[in-house]
Amino acid sequence: MSKIDVAVAKDREQIGTEIGVSNWFDVDQAMIDQFATVTHDEQWIHVDPARAAAETPFGGTIAHGFLSLSLASRFAYECLPVHDGQVMGINYGFNKIRFLSPVKAGSKLRGRFDLRAVKKRSATEILRETGLTIEIEGLETPALVAEWLSLSIFE
Repeated sequence: MSKIDVAVAKDREQIGTEIGVSNWFDVDQAMIDQFATVTHDEQWIHVDPARAAAETPFGGTIAHGFLSLSLASRFAYECLPVHDGQVMGINYGFNKIRFLSPVKAGSKLRGRFDLRAVKKRSATEILRETGLTIEIEGLETPALVAEWLSLSIFE
């Protein structure tokens, strides 16, 4: 059996199960400010703590939704397996993304992953659909939920 076929078989056994939970990660104002600069999205709800405290229901600034989403790669590196013979992984996109709770500056986030589908696309590619929940420490409602597609490329 080839390495890719072994990987597909292992993955199929895990469909419907949680496959990883990352460590908590701090999202502070400095990170939010850097993200605002890089993306040219310097809306005051992200970068002006005094105004955000006075004029929003959040009590201060909140992270960009796309900042929270961008941390998915970091969380994936911590907890998603790389199979024997896999030479790279490629972000293939999303079927669904929903931003459910604002992430206040100073929050801690983590990623939780469950495997939903696996398809062997070719002799060198596996397409996976993974459920992603980015949780906010201390809150019941997560920052976001998504259906993430990724390709695993084999030799």
